[in-house]
Amino acid sequence: FLSVTEDLVRRRAEHNNSEIFSLEEISLHQQEIEKLEYLDKWCRDLKILYLQNNLIPKIENVGKLKKLEYLNVALNNIERIENLEGCEELKKLDLTANFIGELSSIEALKCNIHLKELFLVGNPCTEFEGYRPYVVAILPQLECLDSKEIERSERIQALQNYPEVKQKIREQEKAYLLKRAREKEEAQRRMQEKKDMKQKQMKSKLGYDSPVSLQNKENHQAEGDREEEPWRTVEDDEEDRRFWEEPTPYTPESRIETHRYIEEKRRAKDNIRESKNREKPLRTLITAEGKALNANVPKLHFSLKDDEENNQIILDLAVYRHLDTSLLDVDVQPTYIRVLVKGKPFQLVLPEEVKPDSSSAKRSQTTGHLVVSMPKAKEIILAKQKVSASVKHSDCDTLQRSARSVQVEKLEVDPAKYSFPDVTKIIQEKERIGQGPIKLQPEKTTETKKSFVDFENNEDV
Repeated sequence: FLSVTEDLVRRRAEHNNSEIFSLEEISLHQQEIEKLEYLDKWCRDLKILYLQNNLIPKIENVGKLKKLEYLNVALNNIERIENLEGCEELKKLDLTANFIGELSSIEALKCNIHLKELFLVGNPCTEFEGYRPYVVAILPQLECLDSKEIERSERIQALQNYPEVKQKIREQEKAYLLKRAREKEEAQRRMQEKKDMKQKQMKSKLGYDSPVSLQNKENHQAEGDREEEPWRTVEDDEEDRRFWEEPTPYTPESRIETHRYIEEKRRAKDNIRESKNREKPLRTLITAEGKALNANVPKLHFSLKDDEENNQIILDLAVYRHLDTSLLDVDVQPTYIRVLVKGKPFQLVLPEEVKPDSSSAKRSQTTGHLVVSMPKAKEIILAKQKVSASVKHSDCDTLQRSARSVQVEKLEVDPAKYSFPDVTKIIQEKERIGQGPIKLQPEKTTETKKSFVDFENNEDV
């Protein structure tokens, strides 16, 4: 069975900095708890305790919680009310959807003088004739029962009819307890039948397995057992169908049985998942022959460039921007490069051999990418010099050709065409072509300036 553990309490006490000694409120619902213990020793200051939707069969180990004001144990397997006398400050008790049929056990709540609210909806005792008057008469401190306020007239009437109601309740209790005894016997019988059936199935499987069939099964398992998996799933589906379609009474035993079945199926799935993870082969990065393989387990984008100018190969790996550099491990080999990103390998076979000792790895400050520069091992630099020399020769040829062309042009020029007498002839031709007073007037003025020095300019002439 599952009980309350200290680790569970500390995890559920995050709002109190995981301190349990000063805890005033805790929620332990849906934790598959089957036994209630230790809380009265660890959390003495508890005021609110949520324990709904578990498998608790009995109220226990809460009597020392003197400050407890609200206890919620709805949807459990509780059959009687007990062990709450020590909860002196208890004001609200929720027992919704349990299996309380012994209604007379409610007398244990007489000591809880501060109890104001009580919830018993969904319990077998609520179907008893005279259930509500009986509870109202026994617990005078109650103000609200099953979300319905208790009026003064209702209380007076309940007290008046209490002797008769009490007798009816006792008779119905006896009938219910006999019914519960039969249900327990039936549940034990069914559990024994299922155990016997499982043992028979195991024996039949072992009996039908001959050495040949066992060898075939081993071979199938070694090959992956692809044919047997559908058969297993069909059998599981048939078992699930039989289990869920079988009519069973709603009892604490059936709840526990259902829980056990679901838990067993979940563990089986987990075991299958774990076995698959164990059987999953490790990714081979280098074959037995020593050949490196490409791998991109972290699923990162990358680019591989051939930098011919600097005679090197550049790998740009798109590593996560906020990934710490300590989680990267770069290993450059002559024929391949391997980068471990958080333990996941990225391996790339290089197109040609490189120099690992001269390689460098850098992180981009903006994008976070990993850039690895790997110089090539082959001396392509010499070949590049030849290429550059040929380029230089070609450049020299073009220069010489251009120089020759310039010299030829200089040789073709005729200096006689551009002599001074030719220029004067051109000017004279222009003067002949263009005739007019504008061009004639400056000539006269120049002549007068030259020939007539003592000339007086008269504007009237």
